[in-house]
Amino acid sequence: MRAVSTVLAGLVPAICVLMAVAAATRAADPDALWNIVHGQCVPDQEQHGMPAPCALVDLHDGAGRGYVLLKDIRGRTQYLLIPTARVTGIEDPQLLAPGAPNYFADAWRERGWTERAIIAAGGHALPRDALSLAVNSPDARSQNQLHIHIDCLRPDVRAALRREAAAIGDEWAPLETPLVGHRYWARRVTAADLGGANPFELLAAGKPGARSTMGDQTLVVAGAEFAGRPGFILLDGDIDAATGDRAGGEELQDHACALAR
Repeated sequence: MRAVSTVLAGLVPAICVLMAVAAATRAADPDALWNIVHGQCVPDQEQHGMPAPCALVDLHDGAGRGYVLLKDIRGRTQYLLIPTARVTGIEDPQLLAPGAPNYFADAWRERGWTERAIIAAGGHALPRDALSLAVNSPDARSQNQLHIHIDCLRPDVRAALRREAAAIGDEWAPLETPLVGHRYWARRVTAADLGGANPFELLAAGKPGARSTMGDQTLVVAGAEFAGRPGFILLDGDIDAATGDRAGGEELQDHACALAR
């Protein structure tokens, strides 16, 4: 039986306080997310059947392959998917081990939390190409626990990807148009979900040199459609000290979700 619970409406004020405290702590403590997951959410789920301060705890495959959903303090619609195993970030070799959990697939499956938050905030339902998942490089993050940002795309990024979609193929190649002033590589995945395509593996195996430099990468997954077929555009950026690019793919997201308005 899946160990999944949702936060009851009456807990929202308390959780908001907890999240405010967590946000303040996070800036100083790179293990703050891990402490929230390991010290609060998982024990609360296991002992009391409640995931607080997380929105959801999923342990149906065990803690070694589970994850939580945590509402980020920034924006009304941003959620973080965080493994319940100790995984530092995009550079962690565990992500490329045989049979590793596909956390991007989990994050896309849980995008409904962001979609419901959009509607609750007075927005309207969005098509798949308005939603995205992002993992920052070590240089562009504050936490040493893998977390995938689930939120809306920036309107300008969505427009650029729509223009470029026909030129994006099944292999990694530089994207012609800079996004938010930075250069990205792109490739497509034609599928309704990510169950058969792990973006971490696709990056390491497909982009030249990426496997040995995963700690210099950022990885973003944007929903897409290709000639009416559902799919994804995968975007990768590199740390570039010369240009000041810290490889923070979260920059492609809009935590105010203008597209929903």
